[in-house]
Amino acid sequence: MSSCLTAHLLDIEATRALVGSNDEQLLATIRTEFARDLARDDDWFSDEITEGAPTAFDALTAVVRGGPYDAAEEHSFQYGYAYKRLCTLTGSFLDNSSFCPFRGGWLETVDEGLKALRITAVSVADLGYYGGVPAGIPTYDLPRSGEWTHAECVAALEQFEQTKRDGHAPPLESYVVDAIRDVVGWLEHAAARPGYGVIGFVS
Repeated sequence: MSSCLTAHLLDIEATRALVGSNDEQLLATIRTEFARDLARDDDWFSDEITEGAPTAFDALTAVVRGGPYDAAEEHSFQYGYAYKRLCTLTGSFLDNSSFCPFRGGWLETVDEGLKALRITAVSVADLGYYGGVPAGIPTYDLPRSGEWTHAECVAALEQFEQTKRDGHAPPLESYVVDAIRDVVGWLEHAAARPGYGVIGFVS
């Protein structure tokens, strides 16, 4: 079974502030302008919704209003996807050509390549754990999420630049090099915008 890592450039604090913001205008805008996307996702999870999972918009409403999160545990994945939707709609999509789809330990393989280049301030695998969903939002299994702060992105980019200055060029497989190029691109985008970082989701 394959997975997909999507990454978004965002002001992380501002994004987290949307949770519990009671921004009814945001909800109305999403409901109007992204009705087709919401319907598509409801169709994808139609069996789960029949069994009691909230619809995409109901889950999104709960996240923006800070609750109530009254779905059963096995259906709380919809709240995680609702937070992902907020990130998708308010952030900038980052090229994930090397990460969608992927199988097995690919994220860890890329991390090994980063470490070989002495880049240790960020971990791609961390974007596939659970630390990116704000506390208080229940979720179940997928999506998994993680984030890199602006400071972490700046530090990682400096490590990459130092590697280049040192002429350190360990032998890496071409497909790992391609993935690292994607990651460096993410770091450059984040470092150029104060307060911005990367939020990733694996699903």
